[in-house]
Amino acid sequence: MENFLHIDWSVLLSWDAWLIGFGIFFLRVANNAIDTVRILFMMRGKRTLAWICAFLVSLNYIVVISSVLSDLKNPIIILMYSSGYATGNVLGMWLEDKLALGHLKLTIISTKLGSLLAESLRTSGFAVTEIAARGKDGMVAVLNCDVLRKQLALIENLVKEVDDTAFITAEEVRPIRRGFWKSIK
Repeated sequence: MENFLHIDWSVLLSWDAWLIGFGIFFLRVANNAIDTVRILFMMRGKRTLAWICAFLVSLNYIVVISSVLSDLKNPIIILMYSSGYATGNVLGMWLEDKLALGHLKLTIISTKLGSLLAESLRTSGFAVTEIAARGKDGMVAVLNCDVLRKQLALIENLVKEVDDTAFITAEEVRPIRRGFWKSIK
């Protein structure tokens, strides 16, 4: 334990130490980003892609952790490992947003324009289920629309065009059997 606490500050002047540190940083960023995507693939039942990501993550992890553990006195490596992990989390979240894998169940509540909104969504090729409901201030239309996550921005814009006061919520869903899903062109 005493050896671990003794940090060699002289490595801060070594180009080799910084080069190794940045290598560890970038490998750790990639590791965490791929691991985030792996979890998404697992949640969506994409076994082969999840397996490939898991293989890459574990291979990368072995290389990176062995480099870190072989030189615990080097503060650059410790700092780069930690900052690479944190940066990889953010990059993974960004990738997840860009990939937009999966499906969403949208619930759209409109106080006055529910039928017009449903017709607009149907005209755009989306399946919509209308439900008449009673809200706090009277009757409302509850629209259920299951879409691909990549289509969320399109749906939001369509809803705003017709009823900018509509309330929209989204839940991630995993389709089991049948139904209508608009294809993306």
